[in-house]
Amino acid sequence: MKKDIYKTIKAPHLTEKVTNLMNQSNQYAFKVDINSTKKEIKKAVEAYFSVEVNKVRVLKVKGKTKRSRHRIKQRPNWKKAYVSVAEGQSIDVGIE
Repeated sequence: MKKDIYKTIKAPHLTEKVTNLMNQSNQYAFKVDINSTKKEIKKAVEAYFSVEVNKVRVLKVKGKTKRSRHRIKQRPNWKKAYVSVAEGQSIDVGIE
C-alpha cells in the first residue's frame, strides 16, 4: 500500500542541534508518521523538496509522562528522521 507523501512527513523538527547540523553537514530533521519506513521517508523528502537524499536515520521518541493533581498522563510516542541531503542542495524549512 502506497503512502501519501503529505502523511509521511508531518513537520520539520527545529532545535539548536538540528540548526547546527543544517549548517555543518547538510542534515535536516523531520517529525514523521510512526509507521513510516526509511524508504518511504526518503521518497517523500525527494518528491516534496526536489532534492537527492543520501542517508536517512530514524529514531522513535518516547512520549513524556506528565503528572497532574488527579492522574498520570503520557504524551504519545513519535518518530523523528534525520535526512542527509546531497552536497550543494538544501531544503528551505523556514529559518534563516
